[in-house]
Amino acid sequence: MFYTAYIMTPQKRTQRLRSAGLTPTIQRVAVLEYLESTCSHPTADQVLEEVRRKHPSVSRATVYNALDALTKAHLILRLTVDPGVARYDADHSPHAHFRCRLCNTVYDIPVHDEKALGLDVDGHRVETVRTYAYGVCSACLKKTNSEGSLGEPTKLMQNASQSRSASSPDDTGRGGEPSA
Repeated sequence: MFYTAYIMTPQKRTQRLRSAGLTPTIQRVAVLEYLESTCSHPTADQVLEEVRRKHPSVSRATVYNALDALTKAHLILRLTVDPGVARYDADHSPHAHFRCRLCNTVYDIPVHDEKALGLDVDGHRVETVRTYAYGVCSACLKKTNSEGSLGEPTKLMQNASQSRSASSPDDTGRGGEPSA
C-alpha cells in the first residue's frame, strides 16, 4: 500500500519523526520515505540499495541504525515472515503477510476481522496482531501450471531450512529435526 508516500510532504515526515522522539536526519527521512513508497517488504540490504540511489555515500551501518531506530519508535514494522532475514513494512493498517515458498516474495493480504484489536483478552490489551501465511503465490501457480507440478513442499523448502543451522530452533521450538 502506498498510502502515505503520495500525501506526506518532507516537512510532515520530519514532524512525524520528531513526534516519535527521533532526530529527523537525512538518512532516517530517506529510509522512512522509501519504506512508505513500497509494498515489497524489503530487507535491510534492499533498503540500503534504494537509499544509496539518492544518497550514494550512506553507509550500511547508518541504514541499519535508522531501521532499528524507526522500528523502536513504532514507525515501521520488522517482519519475521522470512526465516533467514528481517523484512520491513511501513504500513500499520491491519493486514497479514503471505510468503511464497517458491519465489520467496512477501505480499500483503487483507484481514477482515479486526475485532481483537484494542480488546482486553485474559487481562492483556491487544495492540497489534501479526499473521504470517505461507504457500504458493498466484504468479508461481500460473508458471507451474504451465510447466508442470509444484513439487513436494519439503523438497522446495530445503533452501529455507539450509539457511538455518542445525542448532537453531525449528518449527517445534526444540532445535534440530522435529521428532516423529
